[in-house]
Amino acid sequence: MNRITEHPVLQPEERKKVAFSFDGKKCEALEGEVISSALYANGIKIFSRHKKDDGPQGIFCANGQCAQCSVIADGLTVKSCVTPVREGMKVATLKGTARLPRVACVQEFGRVEELDVDALIIGGGPSGLAAAAELGKLNVNTLIIDDKTTFGGKLVLQTHKFFGSVEDCYAGTRGIDIAGKLEHQLKEYPSVKAWPDATCLAVFSDKKAGVLRGDKYYLIRPKALVSATGAREKSLAFPGNTLPGVYGAGAFQTLVNRDLVRPAERLFIVGGGNVGLIAAYHALQAGIKVVGLIEALPECGGYKVHADKIKRLGVPVYTRHTIVRADGKEGLETVTIAGVDEKFKTLPGTEKTFEADTLLIAVGLSSVDEFHAQALEAGMESFVCGDAEEIAEASAAMFSGKITAHKVLKSLGVMAAPVPQFWFERLEVLKSRPGVTKTPAAKDHAKPVYPVLHCRQEIPCNPCVTVCPKKSIKLCGDSIMNTPQFTGDCIGCFKCLIICPGLAVTIVDYRKDAKNPTVALPFEIGRGLVRKGDKVQLTGWEGADLGEAEVVDVKDFKAENTLVVIVKTTPEKADLAASLKLFPAEAGRKTVTDLARADDETIICRCERVSLGEIRRAIRSGMRDLNQLKAVTRAGMGACGAKTCATILLNIFRSEGVDLKEVTGFTRRPLFVEAPLGVFSGVKCRTEADEKASWSGF
Repeated sequence: MNRITEHPVLQPEERKKVAFSFDGKKCEALEGEVISSALYANGIKIFSRHKKDDGPQGIFCANGQCAQCSVIADGLTVKSCVTPVREGMKVATLKGTARLPRVACVQEFGRVEELDVDALIIGGGPSGLAAAAELGKLNVNTLIIDDKTTFGGKLVLQTHKFFGSVEDCYAGTRGIDIAGKLEHQLKEYPSVKAWPDATCLAVFSDKKAGVLRGDKYYLIRPKALVSATGAREKSLAFPGNTLPGVYGAGAFQTLVNRDLVRPAERLFIVGGGNVGLIAAYHALQAGIKVVGLIEALPECGGYKVHADKIKRLGVPVYTRHTIVRADGKEGLETVTIAGVDEKFKTLPGTEKTFEADTLLIAVGLSSVDEFHAQALEAGMESFVCGDAEEIAEASAAMFSGKITAHKVLKSLGVMAAPVPQFWFERLEVLKSRPGVTKTPAAKDHAKPVYPVLHCRQEIPCNPCVTVCPKKSIKLCGDSIMNTPQFTGDCIGCFKCLIICPGLAVTIVDYRKDAKNPTVALPFEIGRGLVRKGDKVQLTGWEGADLGEAEVVDVKDFKAENTLVVIVKTTPEKADLAASLKLFPAEAGRKTVTDLARADDETIICRCERVSLGEIRRAIRSGMRDLNQLKAVTRAGMGACGAKTCATILLNIFRSEGVDLKEVTGFTRRPLFVEAPLGVFSGVKCRTEADEKASWSGF
């Protein structure tokens, strides 16, 4: 079983075992677990065979956005990533050529229930929860819904500590804990109702929202609607991109951090933004080898401290590189990368191939704003916040939600205090891109014990300043974007070290030995990996090798799930040491690849297996309407509703020299989430086998 039984932050809970089968093979799941995670835990990564070429397919988003993970469960086709396993469930590979069981329809439901609310919030992530709390403070009749069983959005997947402001957005607290705090806050406000496992299917022209909660359908009539629906991951086109084992970073975090399933042994990552960098760190925490990470730009776009902490541990980061191809028979086996020039063209002769069983695609996010657009078309009072409005950090999403709630209050005519001006100012700061990276300042004191602050890039963050009992750490300016500096006395309490989200604070201590100081280093990779007496490799703030040192103590701050490894070193290395190097970097093998070969075979539309060559031929024939393109090639016609390919299709038009002003976009589908048609008319579908079983009971 590929389950994570030990983790430095997460504590696996005992849960009841559930027996099910896959293609006749006996398998075991945990109670409440979705099918996709259960299959991965049982070592199964192929969920379906495409009808067009019988190609193997696995998961991609694990968030219900695409249909890549579809299987047959008890005779019905379902998305395995959002369908819980039931005792005795019979799951089978979905094959395009296979005959599905006939379905019988039975009238089971009564009339559709309609509800009136002042505000409907779609999405229970940080922005939605923050908005709900603000509305609850003024007793506004609010309903917040989320399609997951737990509120918190992507926060429930985040084991790292968050940046930002301690007083405003829980900086220095792990994402999983922030989610709990935000959800618990709603209990203070009786006027706010929270529905988990409730999916908005559409917003209709009569100003009602259709919501499927469990197996019951509701029509919600809000006076104001808030879309806090977050974002979906972008896809990427390259040969081999549909192989099982190639999927989004969010799907990986769902498996590892939500469901405690170890889905990989050797992982490669495409994308150096915060999502990719954090996923690499989460993989290391789960005991997975991270072979490498590539970024096409000259520098990673995410926070430098995120990049530095994986470099320090030994993960190679290749900037100015791109993915050339992924190869394998029934799943990913190798990844080939190459360098790129200033125009992002691949450089022949720079190709390297690495063995990997999993490739994460972390190349950005797209706002999920379809419900907001529908509501505006219907003439509703509609608002949008968080990533659905603008992609940013969770800390910014909280402020976005609070500000949006006050816009809702105004639309409802509810008297409320004016929005504090600093909310807008803080929101802009929290949305800021990383600023300049400063060179390390020379030591200007002779304190016997002191912190070394290895965060050199301007990012919004102040936990170390807030927590210092001596008030000896201050920002170099008035903004939380400024870098911190040590300006007073230190008592060696470790508080700044433990709270730092970037693991960028160490404590140098000369009090016991004036010639051979100790350095306390933060460590979150795993208990038992480093012990007193071990010889370890020290690394600098950007991963430079500083040689060997001896571990003299390991302190376990269990309440914060952080270890502090204390090593003995020299004065020359003490201020430079930032971490331990745990993993030797792999160079990859030099390969010669025909970069032009198979380019046209790259799959663009995953659902319908439409290739780049087919798209190019249509564009070169003069096609400028995506709806016509869909009719001719089937691109965008699949179950995901063009969620994964629409952006790529526009990029292809651009690469073909077509001005996007000439391109007509897809006509939006009336429903953005798949649902059994019966839910709209009070009809439930069963397979023939289910019908026979129910009749045999009479």
